[in-house]
Amino acid sequence: MVRGGRDEFSYGYYGLCTIGGMVSAGTTHLAITPLDVLKVNMQVNPIKYNSICSGFTTIWREQGPMALWRGWGSKFFGYGIQGGCKFGLYEYFKQLYSDTIVDQQRSLIFFLSSASAQVFADVALCPFEAIKVRVQAQPTFAKGLLDGFPKLYATEGVSGFYKGLLPLWGRNLPFSIFMFSTFEYSVDNMYRNVIRRRKEECSKAQQLAVTCAAGYTAGAVGTFVSNPADNIVAALYNKKADTMLQAMKNIGVANLFTRSLPIRIALVGPVITLQWFFYDSIKVLSGFPTSGGLNRELNETL
Repeated sequence: MVRGGRDEFSYGYYGLCTIGGMVSAGTTHLAITPLDVLKVNMQVNPIKYNSICSGFTTIWREQGPMALWRGWGSKFFGYGIQGGCKFGLYEYFKQLYSDTIVDQQRSLIFFLSSASAQVFADVALCPFEAIKVRVQAQPTFAKGLLDGFPKLYATEGVSGFYKGLLPLWGRNLPFSIFMFSTFEYSVDNMYRNVIRRRKEECSKAQQLAVTCAAGYTAGAVGTFVSNPADNIVAALYNKKADTMLQAMKNIGVANLFTRSLPIRIALVGPVITLQWFFYDSIKVLSGFPTSGGLNRELNETL
């Protein structure tokens, strides 16, 4: 499809989406590193770090203010690469499945596209996540990526980098599926039932406002769904458990859903909103439409 002289489904477009995903995900995850440090410590040691305010105070007092920025390299580079794969491949798979699935069932297309993209994105992220969680929860492990990678490889080999891949998929696949699907349906619903105009009839500012509203909704839904797996990932990487089943038993069913949930919502909601805003801003500045919604005309009944 060509809009404004630009081919929306060319390899150049997918490349732009990949770059947009890298920039939006890398910068937003870097910005919330202090909150992520606190989140990981609350998951690993919930008795000591039992609230957001006291947790920040404890880390600041015992380890100094720079401790709140531990793991920034893994956040920026790891989640930047993951974001590039996630957004770029999502756009590619969505068009691929739209062309191949009979009757173009939207829910199935969103489900398959987000899941396919996230599988590859997490393979790219996993080594960075392995370093990040250890650096943030174990101050003596390493200072960052440069000394963390060789140390982990020397002690655990290649398998150490992918020890948490299955629970990472368990966390991010549901998150991605619900996040992208919620975003798509939220955008479509706002244009149909709130604004009651086609996307093309709205200004760029209005389109980006819809993006932000849908992005926050998508982030909140995805956070709740993925919280149990996020707690399991933290427990495995910090040797609080040897297997997923043991981690689930140690943490408890209720705590899987509630432990660190408030801070994850505080983290993920604004992060996902900003990611979609930056991502769509890059697309708009490059001459492409914002994300989500339907390409077909609105029903005549509107």
